[in-house]
Amino acid sequence: MSLTVHLLNFIAPACAVAAWMALVAPLLTRTLPGWRAWRRQFLFNSLIGTCVLLLGLLWFGNDGKVITYAALVLACATSQWLLTL
Repeated sequence: MSLTVHLLNFIAPACAVAAWMALVAPLLTRTLPGWRAWRRQFLFNSLIGTCVLLLGLLWFGNDGKVITYAALVLACATSQWLLTL
């Protein structure tokens, strides 16, 4: 049970940023994607964000570094931009 809670807390920032990006993107691009596009954007950004968090954990030896969260936002913004082209 404790491992599950730790894993969920580890990927929570990636999911939060991915959800925010998928919901705000239509406001910036002035398009209305369907439900499948939002779901695809959320899943792809969550996957990219989780990979960035994992790389930050492996590189620095612990999670929660501000530089890792900055890389998370940058990676999710880049993938969101590529998805909306």
